Amino acid sequence: MNNSRRDFLKKAGLLSSAAITLPSLQNEVFASSNFNMSGFAAPKIDKVKVAVIGLGMRGPGAVDRLSYIEGVDIVALCDKHADRVTKAQTILTKKGLKEAKAYSGEDGWKTMLKNEELDLVYITTPWEYHAPMAIEAMKSGAHAATEVPMGLTVSEIWEVVKTSEATKKHCMMLENCCYDFFEMLTLNMVRQGLFGELVHAEGAYIHDLLSLNFDKNGYDNMWRLRENIKMNGNLYPTHGIGPIAQCMNINCGDKLTHLVAMQSNDFMMADKARELAATDDFFKEFVGKKYRGNMDTTLIKTEKGKTLMVQHDVTSPRPYSRIHLLSGTKGFAQKYPQEGIAFGHSFVKPEELKKLYDQYTPELVKFIGEQAKEVGGHGGMDFMMDWRMIDCLRNGLPLDQTVYDGAVWSAIVPLSVESVSKNSRTVDIPDFTRGNWKTNKPHDMTLNGGGNTKIRPKVNAKDVQLNVK
Repeated sequence: MNNSRRDFLKKAGLLSSAAITLPSLQNEVFASSNFNMSGFAAPKIDKVKVAVIGLGMRGPGAVDRLSYIEGVDIVALCDKHADRVTKAQTILTKKGLKEAKAYSGEDGWKTMLKNEELDLVYITTPWEYHAPMAIEAMKSGAHAATEVPMGLTVSEIWEVVKTSEATKKHCMMLENCCYDFFEMLTLNMVRQGLFGELVHAEGAYIHDLLSLNFDKNGYDNMWRLRENIKMNGNLYPTHGIGPIAQCMNINCGDKLTHLVAMQSNDFMMADKARELAATDDFFKEFVGKKYRGNMDTTLIKTEKGKTLMVQHDVTSPRPYSRIHLLSGTKGFAQKYPQEGIAFGHSFVKPEELKKLYDQYTPELVKFIGEQAKEVGGHGGMDFMMDWRMIDCLRNGLPLDQTVYDGAVWSAIVPLSVESVSKNSRTVDIPDFTRGNWKTNKPHDMTLNGGGNTKIRPKVNAKDVQLNVK
C-alpha cells in the first residue's frame, strides 16, 4: 500500500479490515458527512486501473467492452468461481492485453480490495452484493460502478450515499438504458424545450424471463428466482425510471415524494415450479413458495406535482418493453411498441422524425454512437455508458449519474414492496440529496472538457462481446 492511499484511508477513518459490515458505518465520519456529490468532479485519472467483480452473465461483457477503451487498465478480475475468472482472462489475452490479477472464492473480492491499488471497481454480481461491495470499494479508495440496483433496502442505500459523500468517491449505478439512442434523443429534446413542461412520464421493465429464471444453468444458484420469492414488488425499476427521471430533472430541480404500488397475484411462477418439479427433483425446493405477482404498477408523485408510472413484469408472455413515455405541455414521445414523437393528435411522419434525430441527437451519441454499436452491449448503449464514464474519470468531469440518482431509482424496490405489503398504501420516498435537489443542476450532456478517450481497434472482424458465462 503506498503512502497516498494509506493517508487517504487514515484521514477517512477507514484503515481497518476489508470485511467491515454495514452497521459499522454508523460513526462520526459517516454520520456527519453531507458533502454534495452532485456536480462533483474527482481528480483526473490518466490511466484508470479497473477491477471487475462478478463474471457470470454481465461481467464478461463488461470486461470485453472496457478492454476497447484506451486509458483503461484491467488489473484484477474476481468471481466466486475460479473457472469464470480463467474464461474472462481470455477476453484480454485474445486482444493482446496482459492477464489481470485473478481472485476467486467467497471472500476473494475482499482480498482484492485489500491488495490492489484500484481507481474503479466495476460490480456485476447478484443484487444482494451490490451495496456492500460498492461501500467497501469506496472505502478502499476507489470509485465504484455497480450494476442495477444499487441496493435492496433503504438503509443500505443510505449507507452507499453516506460513504460516497465521506470518501468523495463516485458511486455510479450502471443504468445503461439512459444511454439508449431514443432515450438520449428525447432527453436532449426535453432540455431544448420541445415538449414544454413535462407533466407525466412512464417507464417499465416488461421482459419475459420466466424460462431464464427457472434455468438451472442461468443465474448462479438460482439467485434471481430466489429474489422473486423474497420480495413482492417492483424488483427491477431502474431501466424504466432512470431515463424518465433524468428527463424530469429528478434530484436537479424536482424530487420524488411518495409512491403507491399495486401488485397482481402470481399466475405463472408457482405453476412453472410444479411443472418442472414433476420431472426434475432439482425444482422441488421451489414448489409451494409464494412468488411475487406477475405485474407491479407503481405510481409516483413529485414535489412539483408531476406523476410517473413504473411497471415490472418478467413472467407474462409479452413483447419486450421499457415503455419510455414522456408527456408534456407541448409534445409527447414514446419508444414502445414503436418509436414516435407528437406535437398534437398525430405522430410526426417518418421523414420528420429523421429530421428530429439529425437535429437533436446529443453530441455524445454523434461522437461515439456508431462505434458503440460496433462494440455492442444492448445495441451499443452499454459501451456508450462505459466509455462515457471512463472519459469523465480521465478528464476529471462529473458523472452523468450521481449516487443520488442510483439511490432514489433503486429505492423504488423496497418502497414498492412496502406499499404492496400495506395493501397499496402511500409510502414516502427519502430525499437522498437532503434538500440539495433545489439547487443541483442537470448533468452536462456535451463533451465539454472531455471526448479525448480513444477506442482500441478490433483484433479481427469477430472481435466482439464473447458472452462468456
